[in-house]
Amino acid sequence: MKIKTFKVERWMNDYEDDAVYNLGETCIDSLTIGELLELGGYSPDEYLKSLKDTRLTYSYIFGSPEFKSGVASLYNNIKPEHVIPTHGATGANAMVLETLIEPGDNMISVMPTYQQHYSIPEAIGAEVRILQLTAENGYLPDIDELRKLVDDNTKMITVNNPNNPTGSWIPEESMKQIAEVAASVDAYLLSDEVYRGISEDGEYMYSVTDLYDKGISVGSMSKIFSLAGLRMGWIATRDEDALNEILERRDYNTISCGVIDDKLASIALANKEKIFARNREILHKNREILDQWVQETPEVHYVRPVAGTTALVYYDADIPSYELCVRLIKEKGLLFTPGEAFEMEGAVRIGYAFDSKLLRQGLDIFAEFLKEIKEK
Repeated sequence: MKIKTFKVERWMNDYEDDAVYNLGETCIDSLTIGELLELGGYSPDEYLKSLKDTRLTYSYIFGSPEFKSGVASLYNNIKPEHVIPTHGATGANAMVLETLIEPGDNMISVMPTYQQHYSIPEAIGAEVRILQLTAENGYLPDIDELRKLVDDNTKMITVNNPNNPTGSWIPEESMKQIAEVAASVDAYLLSDEVYRGISEDGEYMYSVTDLYDKGISVGSMSKIFSLAGLRMGWIATRDEDALNEILERRDYNTISCGVIDDKLASIALANKEKIFARNREILHKNREILDQWVQETPEVHYVRPVAGTTALVYYDADIPSYELCVRLIKEKGLLFTPGEAFEMEGAVRIGYAFDSKLLRQGLDIFAEFLKEIKEK
């Protein structure tokens, strides 16, 4: 099966190791194993010593009870038996799409979004119809446009909520309308919710599984839990047909997740409120730093992100985003992700959920770089 180059992942693979100022990172400041264990109330030395007797078998093929219960606790109406562990959210998205989408189907994907959502179905042989998100609409789906895109052959609608790269968050009433459109043609509604969980006001962030019986949620330990190195993700849905089909497919490409990964992820899930409190503080502080910088810098503009860890920032310079980002990393050691990787030209994706001082330094370097370009 031929598939297009995964632009954002190829970009990160090629340039992330060269970054002095990494503003391409999308995970909230990563935890060490020691920090995670201390948050969970463990002595790191004693816990790590206890791992020496852990047998490295396949262990729980369908995920440990602790992990599945922990994931279910992130939702209002998901039970442990509705959770399928995967190798990260990338594994989850791929498994859903490769299981439920067939050649000849059509499906709708928002744009911009994570490239899996449109390139995998396209490679399978499905017709992919794009629902373009715009700054003028706050990067929220236009429900009227969505209604025009669906028909009786529509198998799935996919959204990314919170959105990567823009940081938008679909209001619950709007998602209900999207679910109604999906229901009108009996389509699945896949919501990539990898950035869901830490709201600005501390309140519960709804899931697509709360609103639609054929809603499918994808999540992971990577972004809001600061544990990308565990490579633990999941699929959550109350739709029995989808669950059974995905479990059949899983035998071919997953079998099980790592024993140690499952153990550490379970500790994080059991202590999610402590991790969320830590990470909410980072997000609030750095979102304000980013917003202040945008207001102070006449060469850029954006729609302020309200969720997630990324923002799509437009710049006032006559240079393609890929070329601009290559120059930034080679000349300044500053890593952004070019908007071109999301089919959005004239912009860069900025990740802001890490060290505050480094963030401000990187943003100031970018502002000076834009001034240098205009002066030439």
